[in-house]
Amino acid sequence: MAKRDFYEILGVSKGATAEEIKKAYRKTAIQFHPDKNQGNKEAEEKFKEAAEAYEVLSDPDKRAQYDRFGHSRPGGGGGGHDMNMEDIFSQFGDVFGGGGGGFESFFGGGGGRSRQRKGSNLRIKLKLTLEEIANGVEKKIKVNRLVRAEGVTFKNCTTCGGTGQVRKVVNTMLGQMVSSSTCSTCNGAGQIIEKRPPGVDSSGLVSKEDMLSVKIPAGVSDGMQLSMSGKGNEAPGGGVPGDLLILIEEQEDKELKRDGNNLVYDLHVSFIDAALGTSVEVPSIGGNVRIKIEAGTQSGKILRLRGKGLKDINGYGTGDQLIYISVWTPKKLSSEEKAKLESLRESNNFKPNPDANEKGFFEKMKEYFA
Repeated sequence: MAKRDFYEILGVSKGATAEEIKKAYRKTAIQFHPDKNQGNKEAEEKFKEAAEAYEVLSDPDKRAQYDRFGHSRPGGGGGGHDMNMEDIFSQFGDVFGGGGGGFESFFGGGGGRSRQRKGSNLRIKLKLTLEEIANGVEKKIKVNRLVRAEGVTFKNCTTCGGTGQVRKVVNTMLGQMVSSSTCSTCNGAGQIIEKRPPGVDSSGLVSKEDMLSVKIPAGVSDGMQLSMSGKGNEAPGGGVPGDLLILIEEQEDKELKRDGNNLVYDLHVSFIDAALGTSVEVPSIGGNVRIKIEAGTQSGKILRLRGKGLKDINGYGTGDQLIYISVWTPKKLSSEEKAKLESLRESNNFKPNPDANEKGFFEKMKEYFA
């Protein structure tokens, strides 16, 4: 069955604010919460579905990637359907504004679950050639991540009892007021190190080099950021790993220049070739292509190779390759060359005489970029 749109799941528009998304998720999660729908498998699936949608749309980076690529976004696997209920309760319980109790606090349940921590994100730069951007590419990259060290064991924090929250009861004239705050001993993890091998720091994490494979879709641009879920640093004591954020850095091509999804190439032709016509090879993505220069071609003419540009990352077709013709005027002439040109100076055929069909520079630019 096709995966539903995340915005549709939460009942919000694509322009919804972060607060609107949070409120919509809260409403949906209450509706399908297991405590209210015990034994209802359909409600449980919708509860997980809403958690997956909120996990993506509440994160600016993941949301941006989802808006561009949909469910096929890089690193888009996993999500709410791969979490168990405990994961969802602990990771998103703060949406309900409660303390350590998460969802249970909202529904009046007791106990309270510890809030699962998330590891920090990693950021790297990835340089791509124009050809890699045009065709899409799969890259192997080395990443130094923080992972749990071997031999490290954890136990429940004695200060908060493993909830990650410290509850405080204050007697007032209106009755008892209960407030919750993050436990300062375990920083909200609910666990502290019990056994730590030599050389391991207080977080229980060590640096490890991983080789990751990342698929870059065609049409990315310089400065665009991709996200791989769960490929960042691990959290102390377990929990949810952070994400790997990949910043695209586009390497400048020596011959082809990028203008959005179009590619631009400056072609210099001799006066003789422009006057008599010729055929030449020009560089293009995937190899050279041969084009025809018509006799009488004027400097400034723009030739268009349709579909020879870059794929639009949002799936809106493919750009073109534009070839700007510049007629090359020699700076130095021999005596013989000067004599030949002088003999043609007075010829009416060599005097500029543009007709009404000849478009000026600005008209050409308006035509090609309107």
